[in-house]
Amino acid sequence: MDIEFAKEFEPIVNKARAAGKKMRVAIAGADSESILTGLFAAEADGFVEPILIGNYKRIQAMTEKIGVSDRSYDLQPVDDSTNVVQFAIEMIKAGNADALMRGNTSTRDFLMPVLNKANHLIKKDNLVTHVCFLKIPGYEKLLAVSDVTLLINPSADGRREVAKNMVRALRVFDVYHPNIALLSLVEKPSFQMRDTVEDQTMVRQHMQNPIEDCNLVGPISYDLIMSKEAARLKNYDCPCCGEFDGIVVPNLMTGNVMVKALQLNGGAESCGILVGARVPIAITGRSDNPEKAFLSLAACTAMWKDTEHNYFEG
Repeated sequence: MDIEFAKEFEPIVNKARAAGKKMRVAIAGADSESILTGLFAAEADGFVEPILIGNYKRIQAMTEKIGVSDRSYDLQPVDDSTNVVQFAIEMIKAGNADALMRGNTSTRDFLMPVLNKANHLIKKDNLVTHVCFLKIPGYEKLLAVSDVTLLINPSADGRREVAKNMVRALRVFDVYHPNIALLSLVEKPSFQMRDTVEDQTMVRQHMQNPIEDCNLVGPISYDLIMSKEAARLKNYDCPCCGEFDGIVVPNLMTGNVMVKALQLNGGAESCGILVGARVPIAITGRSDNPEKAFLSLAACTAMWKDTEHNYFEG
């Protein structure tokens, strides 16, 4: 299987390839064509071991359709009344799998068992966030955006945790002391816009007690984040403009729509992972292309083997 991706993702793929041990991935609902294609591309690349969970007939038909029925994998057939995500989590808890991946399940059905405290995938007081990595044509850096899947309307404390998880995730791409933007509609705080005031407070607090090793800027509008020329024209004095490594969005709808627009209309390549859990969790959309699934697995594998930074709380 030929998987093509932007050169900016090469460091993470090379880290995954050099992991030295295959990560056993339990895919919940394995009858998803694009996700299964990306999974087996990662298997062929030597850094994952597939565990396919779901309806036997549909999985068999799908593996035949994409031409991998003769490949090595662990098939765990379950009937349609079984919660495939919970089944996958039980395999992880029993030590029979290392990582979880979303397959042919809705976002809600996938996340509910993951966030269920009874499953102990989340450490107490930890906030799990989704970090999406984008390579946008015309923007020289890889750009992290969060949170675009989980947090509907996060508080200031929630966005502080988002920023912390984002900095940790960027380290796996060898990005240290990143520039992180707190996205807003405007760059001047206004009491009519709660997030702008909270952003200003977060930046001030960060200067006294750093959230993580990063530059934190906000509130700041999207044009100023992405363009030095926009900053010049608007007389906005900030050396980070056009050189940001990450964007913390104010709410779920803003982030989700922005990322989808960049993907569908802006030609952006991307991959997404959950950060803050005890185990690696790869999450991509069912309509995403196989490259996204492949890259998400590469990022999870690299973070799984890189214990120095403690990406996954144990």
